[in-house]
Amino acid sequence: MAIPSRVLSSGNSPLSTISICGDGATGLTATGSTASDALQLSACYNSIGTAAASTGVKLPPTEAGAMVVVYNGGASTVAVYPFNTSSTINAGATSLSVTATTRVLFVATSATTWVSIAGA
Repeated sequence: MAIPSRVLSSGNSPLSTISICGDGATGLTATGSTASDALQLSACYNSIGTAAASTGVKLPPTEAGAMVVVYNGGASTVAVYPFNTSSTINAGATSLSVTATTRVLFVATSATTWVSIAGA
């Protein structure tokens, strides 16, 4: 895994460094109760700080090779939705429930499929 300070010190710009290493977002609040009104994620590494019951987040557009980490630090389970209805999670699911204090790595294996790897 690339370390941002090393990428920067090798002469890359900050924007190039984010493209190579990814970016993070903390203190996120899950919103909505469906894919259409869930919080749209824009970072590679996402930490949800507030999660009310029946709220969710939406992954970025599905692109083969993309990886997104979601950590639910909130008190309630959060639904994670693919970006649109043509994409799925884990062979056909339209969402994935992420319980409190759980982290999940989402890997896009094609332009329409996310696969999840969960950890406590």
